[in-house]
Amino acid sequence: MNPARGIAFKLISAALFAVMQALIRYLGARYPVGQVVFYRSIFAIIPVVLVYAWRGELAAVVRTERPLGQAGRGVLSIAGMFFNFGAVARLPLVESNAIAFSSPLFTVALAALILGERVRVYRWSAVVVGFFGVLVVLSPHLSGDELTAAIGGASSLIGVVYAICGSVTNAGTAIQTRRLAQSESTSSIVFYFSLSCALAGLATLPFGWITPSIGETVALISIGVLGGTGHIFLTESYRYASASLVAPFDYTAMIWALVLGYAMFGETPTSEIVLGSAIIAAAGLFVIWRERQLAAMRRREGLAPARAATTLRTP
Repeated sequence: MNPARGIAFKLISAALFAVMQALIRYLGARYPVGQVVFYRSIFAIIPVVLVYAWRGELAAVVRTERPLGQAGRGVLSIAGMFFNFGAVARLPLVESNAIAFSSPLFTVALAALILGERVRVYRWSAVVVGFFGVLVVLSPHLSGDELTAAIGGASSLIGVVYAICGSVTNAGTAIQTRRLAQSESTSSIVFYFSLSCALAGLATLPFGWITPSIGETVALISIGVLGGTGHIFLTESYRYASASLVAPFDYTAMIWALVLGYAMFGETPTSEIVLGSAIIAAAGLFVIWRERQLAAMRRREGLAPARAATTLRTP
């Protein structure tokens, strides 16, 4: 264990994912989501294969004992990626990130319903508070004017729907990842995730792709390389430090979203987004802190430590 290195890797992964999302925002809703998903996934495989080949662990990348489990996670990941990219293309970076960080709260609820985990009143309270924060972020979109405009196809409201659906599917992906982690290597989970999403993106080719310019081609390829490299740093961070220690540093992505959104697109967050983001972050951090407390209690009692209710971000 090397906590300092684990935290550093987590910070790097958050920054890489933030730049990736900024590039997706740069391409905007003009590009079909399926085309962006394909580039994100196919070029993400390259750094994953290179790194694990260099480490002599290439065989572990393709080895799997649960192909159906990998396929189930792939379906959830595909849905999550399409929803997340659709949201990023239509919403300010800070807003889409704020809604995305409600995913750990959905994970708590799904862990209780699907895995049968015992969730006490503290975490349920954090879930309720976190969802209140989501409502604060969404409050400008719930006004009468915007709901009326939605009949004509308001892009921002569609982005909100995508962001919420993405948070739910990301939570489902996290639950499936917990199951797979009992027998599958991290490298194989990342590889089959990328492969599934690449095939799904490629399947949208007949529905119309856009021929990119040289600059846009570089942006599309960079999205994939950044995503794959970010995943490597993300998984390595959990190798050197516990999930409960490094997970809070995920929220540094909010700072990057604020900086990149303002520098690249002139996006200034509203007071509702700032307040709602703070509430969501506080609720998520409380869930992480509570999981760490429970893990410590179980260790003292001689039982297996609990898994933290965090998610591997798979944008």
